[in-house]
Amino acid sequence: MGTADHRTGEHNVHHDAHHGVEPPALRRDDWERPSSTSRAEMAADRIADLVARTEPGARLGTKDELRTECGVSVGTFNETLRLLQARGLVTVRPGPGGGLFAAAGPPRTRRLGAWAEELDARHPEDALRIRDALDPLLVEDALWHASPADLAALRGDLGALADAADSVDAPGFARAERQLRTRLAAIGPSAMLRSLYGGLLAVIEPFVGTADADTLHALYERHAALIDALDARDRAAALRLVATSVG
Repeated sequence: MGTADHRTGEHNVHHDAHHGVEPPALRRDDWERPSSTSRAEMAADRIADLVARTEPGARLGTKDELRTECGVSVGTFNETLRLLQARGLVTVRPGPGGGLFAAAGPPRTRRLGAWAEELDARHPEDALRIRDALDPLLVEDALWHASPADLAALRGDLGALADAADSVDAPGFARAERQLRTRLAAIGPSAMLRSLYGGLLAVIEPFVGTADADTLHALYERHAALIDALDARDRAAALRLVATSVG
């Protein structure tokens, strides 16, 4: 089907050119990303859904079992595995009892825990300033790595934000926002960025839990617009949103 579509498109371009009509300009997605989701990406999204329903560190199956379930070739599944590992979603263990496992996430070492505890929670503005400086990095990673399953999960978190904002439940909103931001950070491939960002969120959560109704609704609207921008791969809009101050 892809070959037939390609030939048809090629014929249309030559036909338009022959009649003096310019072919339509390429969109940003046409030259920055594949025009359609590849079989490897579709298989990666399917396994990402499985990871989302699995306890961290749990076994997902052998490579052959998961490849058969996804219905792809060995070469395609190797590309699928590369995509999943780049997103930090799975780990591979060789030998008997090995296979693919849901990523357990970066370990909370004593050093990282000590760093988080030393942050002065009485002055969360410092943590807020650093978090806001890191947001563009998370957005850049999400623009390249977010799968349809990632975006669906973010929209699920957005529903919890909306409920908390409507009921003016500031502590509940803070918990839901931390979950959404943690999920956003998990999309990118950098374990260091996820760890640093997660430590900041722990300090900031009590501060967000004191926000008033207007601030909660403004925060919700910005998160909703950001997810729409990520879904549309609109880099300018996404970066503009994280640079906008609320409250």
